[in-house]
Amino acid sequence: MSNLLKNAFVHRSYLNESHEFENSNERLEYLGDAVLELATSDFLYHTYPDFQEGMLTNMRAALVRTASLADIAQNLDYSKKLLMSKGEEATGGRQNRSILADTLEAYLGALYLEKGYSACVEFLQTNLFIKANQVLKSETYKDNKSLLQEIAQSRYKATPLYNLISESGPDHDKEFIMQVMIGDKKYGEGRGKSKQTSQEDAAKNTLEMITHT
Repeated sequence: MSNLLKNAFVHRSYLNESHEFENSNERLEYLGDAVLELATSDFLYHTYPDFQEGMLTNMRAALVRTASLADIAQNLDYSKKLLMSKGEEATGGRQNRSILADTLEAYLGALYLEKGYSACVEFLQTNLFIKANQVLKSETYKDNKSLLQEIAQSRYKATPLYNLISESGPDHDKEFIMQVMIGDKKYGEGRGKSKQTSQEDAAKNTLEMITHT
């Protein structure tokens, strides 16, 4: 494995204990995130020519959500390849789904720089895009946020907004609390290890509130 690809597995905590690498994988993650969005959008656009923009967006969100990317990283044994501090590892860093998902994106960034866009597409076809039909069949693209948006726009003629209420904890174990706003009214709060999961939880709690009123 080249040094560039190895760098994709360098968590920033590792830099405190080793001088083997100058940078963590965060810049690669930034690049990989863009590659992932483009490749997934392109795949869905050409695979489902009858889908409108909203459906394509929901499908993409379901495919690239943190849990999905973390599962792929786990299946590829990325947790064993991660380079992190002893403290990070001791607190469950190798099983942290947000870290695993970020590492997968970093790997995509490194793969793009080393072998080009086509190599990234091939990697995603093998590991991610094969899940698209299952996502469609099980309707998991209809996540709580999407359902809430449909109801809010239909019932209240407004799009839900998610406000960050608080952020606490160390980097390896953060907790976010988000709250839904529809118009000028506050609705459910949600907790999670990432902003995405806390928004999803807030949407779920809001759906329970407004569907029982």
